[in-house]
Amino acid sequence: MRTREYGQYCGLARAAEVLGQRWTLLILRDLLVGPRRYSDLAAGLPGIPTNILATRLKELEGDGLVTRELQGGQGRSVVYRATPRAGELAPALDALGRWGAAAMRDPHEGEVVTEAALVAGLRVAAGGGEAPPEGRSRVYVVRSGEAVACATVRDGAVTVEAGGHPDPDLVVVAGPGFRDLLAGVLDAGAAVASGAVTLDGDAALLAEFSATFRVPYTDAVAT
Repeated sequence: MRTREYGQYCGLARAAEVLGQRWTLLILRDLLVGPRRYSDLAAGLPGIPTNILATRLKELEGDGLVTRELQGGQGRSVVYRATPRAGELAPALDALGRWGAAAMRDPHEGEVVTEAALVAGLRVAAGGGEAPPEGRSRVYVVRSGEAVACATVRDGAVTVEAGGHPDPDLVVVAGPGFRDLLAGVLDAGAAVASGAVTLDGDAALLAEFSATFRVPYTDAVAT
């Protein structure tokens, strides 16, 4: 049972009571990328205690944000899925992600990039970049460690999904300075020369990629 109550009849207070528990936002981030088994969630949230994950999922079910489904076939397993009610949070989570990303520089020791984090980060970056021209079609695959995401640009819209693609126009392998490319600190040529990214495919598309996906640093942390 939750113990965080603010004693106020207020929508923001109620949202904080539901979403303010530790790990809750990251669980929702992962489920908004796609359905997950319990083991998938645990693997994608390094460091979460199993009892906390179980508790948060139960709370989110009670709040109508998560459902459990029993998958058929061999090795029947429970799959957790975000509800439409949870989907309404996606713009707010993206806005929070954009706000937090603007203050990010080098990762702290031990921090990793998960698949859901990469998908969410690229989705946020697409909201801050230049709108692609109508009629343009591009498929980018971005790799950061073990995490892989596919970003598709088509008819002025950008979609980002987990996983790769059989025939991308450009594969971008993120190195330590990838964040500087997204921030506009490095241009495409400098990013390749410095090892911030390595590429497979049409290298000329990296400039388009960096224009489409952009999360500048805040003035408070930029150097």
